[in-house]
Amino acid sequence: MAKYTGPACKLCRREGEKLFLKGSRCFSEKCSFDKRSFAPGEHGRIQARQERESVYGKQLRAKQKARRVYGILERQFRRYFGVARRTTGLTGLNLLQTLEMRMDNVVYRMGLADSRAQARQLVTHGHFNLNGSRADIPSMLVRPGDVVAVEESSHKLPFFKELPDYAEKRLCAPWIERDLKTMSGRILRKPERAEIDGNLSEQLIVEYYSR
Repeated sequence: MAKYTGPACKLCRREGEKLFLKGSRCFSEKCSFDKRSFAPGEHGRIQARQERESVYGKQLRAKQKARRVYGILERQFRRYFGVARRTTGLTGLNLLQTLEMRMDNVVYRMGLADSRAQARQLVTHGHFNLNGSRADIPSMLVRPGDVVAVEESSHKLPFFKELPDYAEKRLCAPWIERDLKTMSGRILRKPERAEIDGNLSEQLIVEYYSR
Protein backbone atom coordinates (compact mmCIF):
# COMPACT_ATOMS: atom_id res chain seq x y z
CA MET A 1 0.00 0.00 0.00
CA ALA A 2 1.55 3.28 -1.13
CA LYS A 3 1.71 6.15 1.33
CA TYR A 4 3.50 9.44 1.90
CA THR A 5 6.56 8.94 4.11
CA GLY A 6 8.11 12.42 3.98
CA PRO A 7 8.05 15.17 6.63
CA ALA A 8 4.46 15.98 7.66
CA CYS A 9 5.33 19.56 8.60
CA LYS A 10 6.46 20.25 5.05
CA LEU A 11 2.91 19.58 3.86
CA CYS A 12 1.54 22.19 6.27
CA ARG A 13 4.11 24.71 5.09
CA ARG A 14 3.20 24.09 1.45
CA GLU A 15 -0.49 24.72 2.16
CA GLY A 16 0.31 27.81 4.23
CA GLU A 17 -1.62 26.67 7.29
CA LYS A 18 -1.58 24.06 10.02
CA LEU A 19 -3.23 20.82 8.94
CA PHE A 20 -2.69 19.25 12.40
CA LEU A 21 -1.13 16.14 10.87
CA LYS A 22 0.94 15.36 13.99
CA GLY A 23 -1.77 15.71 16.62
CA SER A 24 -0.82 17.34 19.92
CA ARG A 25 2.65 18.24 18.63
CA CYS A 26 1.01 20.85 16.40
CA PHE A 27 -0.16 22.69 19.54
CA SER A 28 3.28 22.67 21.17
CA GLU A 29 6.42 24.77 20.78
CA LYS A 30 7.94 21.96 18.72
CA CYS A 31 5.65 22.69 15.77
CA SER A 32 7.86 23.45 12.75
CA PHE A 33 5.16 25.52 11.07
CA ASP A 34 5.39 28.20 13.77
CA LYS A 35 9.11 28.56 13.06
CA ARG A 36 8.96 28.38 9.25
CA SER A 37 5.52 29.17 7.88
CA PHE A 38 6.76 29.89 4.35
CA ALA A 39 6.57 27.28 1.59
CA PRO A 40 9.36 24.66 1.51
CA GLY A 41 12.07 24.74 -1.12
CA GLU A 42 14.67 27.17 -2.39
CA HIS A 43 12.13 29.77 -3.49
CA GLY A 44 9.68 29.41 -0.61
CA ARG A 45 10.27 32.86 0.84
CA ILE A 46 10.03 34.51 -2.59
CA GLN A 47 6.73 32.77 -3.33
CA ALA A 48 5.31 34.08 -0.04
CA ARG A 49 6.05 37.64 -1.16
CA GLN A 50 4.91 37.25 -4.77
CA GLU A 51 1.96 34.90 -4.35
CA ARG A 52 -0.82 35.56 -6.86
CA GLU A 53 -2.77 32.36 -7.35
CA SER A 54 -4.75 31.68 -10.48
CA VAL A 55 -8.18 30.04 -10.41
CA TYR A 56 -6.55 26.73 -11.28
CA GLY A 57 -4.01 27.25 -8.51
CA LYS A 58 -6.76 27.72 -5.94
CA GLN A 59 -8.55 24.60 -7.15
CA LEU A 60 -5.34 22.57 -7.01
CA ARG A 61 -4.49 23.78 -3.50
CA ALA A 62 -8.01 22.90 -2.27
CA LYS A 63 -7.67 19.38 -3.65
CA GLN A 64 -4.16 18.92 -2.27
CA LYS A 65 -5.19 20.19 1.16
CA ALA A 66 -8.04 17.67 1.40
CA ARG A 67 -5.75 14.85 0.27
CA ARG A 68 -3.16 15.73 2.87
CA VAL A 69 -5.63 16.19 5.71
CA TYR A 70 -6.97 12.66 5.19
CA GLY A 71 -3.60 11.16 4.17
CA ILE A 72 -4.71 9.89 0.76
CA LEU A 73 -2.71 9.65 -2.47
CA GLU A 74 -3.99 11.00 -5.79
CA ARG A 75 -5.26 7.80 -7.40
CA GLN A 76 -7.40 6.83 -4.42
CA PHE A 77 -8.67 10.38 -3.97
CA ARG A 78 -9.71 10.52 -7.63
CA ARG A 79 -11.55 7.21 -7.18
CA TYR A 80 -13.43 8.61 -4.18
CA PHE A 81 -14.42 11.60 -6.29
CA GLY A 82 -15.75 9.29 -9.02
CA VAL A 83 -17.90 7.48 -6.48
CA ALA A 84 -19.17 10.79 -5.06
CA ARG A 85 -20.09 12.03 -8.52
CA ARG A 86 -22.15 8.92 -9.24
CA THR A 87 -23.98 9.16 -5.91
CA THR A 88 -27.23 11.09 -5.60
CA GLY A 89 -26.80 14.48 -3.94
CA LEU A 90 -24.13 17.17 -3.87
CA THR A 91 -20.87 15.77 -5.23
CA GLY A 92 -18.67 17.82 -2.89
CA LEU A 93 -20.58 16.82 0.22
CA ASN A 94 -20.68 13.17 -0.89
CA LEU A 95 -16.89 13.26 -1.26
CA LEU A 96 -16.27 14.67 2.21
CA GLN A 97 -18.74 12.27 3.81
CA THR A 98 -17.00 9.34 2.13
CA LEU A 99 -13.63 10.50 3.46
CA GLU A 100 -15.08 10.91 6.95
CA MET A 101 -16.47 7.37 6.91
CA ARG A 102 -13.05 5.77 6.38
CA MET A 103 -12.07 3.41 9.19
CA ASP A 104 -8.95 5.34 10.18
CA ASN A 105 -10.81 8.65 10.26
CA VAL A 106 -13.60 7.15 12.40
CA VAL A 107 -11.04 5.97 14.96
CA TYR A 108 -9.58 9.49 14.97
CA ARG A 109 -13.03 11.11 15.27
CA MET A 110 -13.81 8.85 18.21
CA GLY A 111 -10.87 10.43 20.02
CA LEU A 112 -8.98 7.13 20.25
CA ALA A 113 -5.92 8.43 18.35
CA ASP A 114 -3.88 11.62 18.45
CA SER A 115 -3.86 12.02 14.66
CA ARG A 116 -5.16 10.30 11.55
CA ALA A 117 -1.68 8.93 10.94
CA GLN A 118 -1.67 7.28 14.36
CA ALA A 119 -5.21 5.98 13.79
CA ARG A 120 -4.11 4.49 10.47
CA GLN A 121 -1.22 2.71 12.16
CA LEU A 122 -3.43 1.32 14.94
CA VAL A 123 -5.95 0.01 12.42
CA THR A 124 -3.23 -1.51 10.21
CA HIS A 125 -1.79 -3.36 13.20
CA GLY A 126 -5.16 -4.99 13.83
CA HIS A 127 -6.12 -3.27 17.09
CA PHE A 128 -9.71 -2.54 15.99
CA ASN A 129 -12.68 -4.57 14.81
CA LEU A 130 -15.80 -3.67 12.87
CA ASN A 131 -19.04 -5.32 13.99
CA GLY A 132 -17.02 -7.96 15.83
CA SER A 133 -14.74 -8.83 12.92
CA ARG A 134 -11.09 -7.81 12.67
CA ALA A 135 -10.67 -4.67 10.54
CA ASP A 136 -7.08 -3.91 9.57
CA ILE A 137 -7.66 -1.91 6.37
CA PRO A 138 -7.66 1.86 7.09
CA SER A 139 -9.52 2.69 3.88
CA MET A 140 -12.52 0.44 4.50
CA LEU A 141 -15.75 2.43 4.76
CA VAL A 142 -18.17 2.17 7.67
CA ARG A 143 -21.91 2.73 7.49
CA PRO A 144 -24.57 4.01 9.89
CA GLY A 145 -25.28 1.32 12.47
CA ASP A 146 -21.77 -0.14 12.39
CA VAL A 147 -19.83 -0.58 15.64
CA VAL A 148 -16.08 0.09 15.78
CA ALA A 149 -14.28 -1.24 18.86
CA VAL A 150 -10.83 -1.99 20.19
CA GLU A 151 -9.92 -5.67 19.84
CA GLU A 152 -10.32 -7.61 23.09
CA SER A 153 -6.73 -8.83 22.93
CA SER A 154 -5.44 -5.25 22.64
CA HIS A 155 -7.03 -4.12 25.92
CA LYS A 156 -4.06 -5.58 27.81
CA LEU A 157 -1.50 -3.40 26.02
CA PRO A 158 -0.14 -0.35 27.93
CA PHE A 159 -1.33 2.07 25.25
CA PHE A 160 -4.93 0.90 25.47
CA LYS A 161 -4.91 0.68 29.26
CA GLU A 162 -4.28 4.43 29.38
CA LEU A 163 -6.50 5.21 26.39
CA PRO A 164 -9.82 5.81 28.25
CA ASP A 165 -8.29 8.56 30.40
CA TYR A 166 -6.66 10.12 27.35
CA ALA A 167 -9.75 9.85 25.15
CA GLU A 168 -12.00 11.36 27.83
CA LYS A 169 -10.24 14.71 27.27
CA ARG A 170 -10.86 14.55 23.53
CA LEU A 171 -14.13 15.39 21.82
CA CYS A 172 -16.01 12.70 19.95
CA ALA A 173 -17.77 13.54 16.69
CA PRO A 174 -21.54 14.08 17.24
CA TRP A 175 -22.38 11.48 14.60
CA ILE A 176 -20.67 8.78 16.68
CA GLU A 177 -21.91 7.37 19.99
CA ARG A 178 -18.81 6.56 22.06
CA ASP A 179 -18.50 4.22 25.03
CA LEU A 180 -15.13 4.61 26.77
CA LYS A 181 -15.75 1.67 29.10
CA THR A 182 -15.74 -0.75 26.18
CA MET A 183 -13.63 1.57 23.98
CA SER A 184 -16.15 1.32 21.19
CA GLY A 185 -18.34 3.58 19.11
CA ARG A 186 -21.53 3.22 17.08
CA ILE A 187 -21.96 5.16 13.84
CA LEU A 188 -25.28 6.97 14.20
CA ARG A 189 -25.41 8.63 10.77
CA LYS A 190 -23.30 10.30 8.12
CA PRO A 191 -21.75 13.60 9.23
CA GLU A 192 -23.38 16.85 8.18
CA ARG A 193 -21.32 19.50 6.41
CA ALA A 194 -21.08 21.68 9.52
CA GLU A 195 -19.47 18.73 11.35
CA ILE A 196 -16.65 18.43 8.82
CA ASP A 197 -13.52 20.60 8.63
CA GLY A 198 -14.68 24.06 7.56
CA ASN A 199 -11.31 24.89 5.98
CA LEU A 200 -11.90 22.38 3.20
CA SER A 201 -13.46 23.77 0.03
CA GLU A 202 -15.33 20.95 -1.68
CA GLN A 203 -16.63 23.27 -4.41
CA LEU A 204 -13.11 24.04 -5.59
CA ILE A 205 -12.32 20.32 -5.58
CA VAL A 206 -15.36 19.64 -7.77
CA GLU A 207 -14.29 22.42 -10.14
CA TYR A 208 -10.77 20.98 -10.31
CA TYR A 209 -11.95 17.55 -11.42
CA SER A 210 -14.59 19.04 -13.74
CA ARG A 211 -12.13 20.93 -15.92
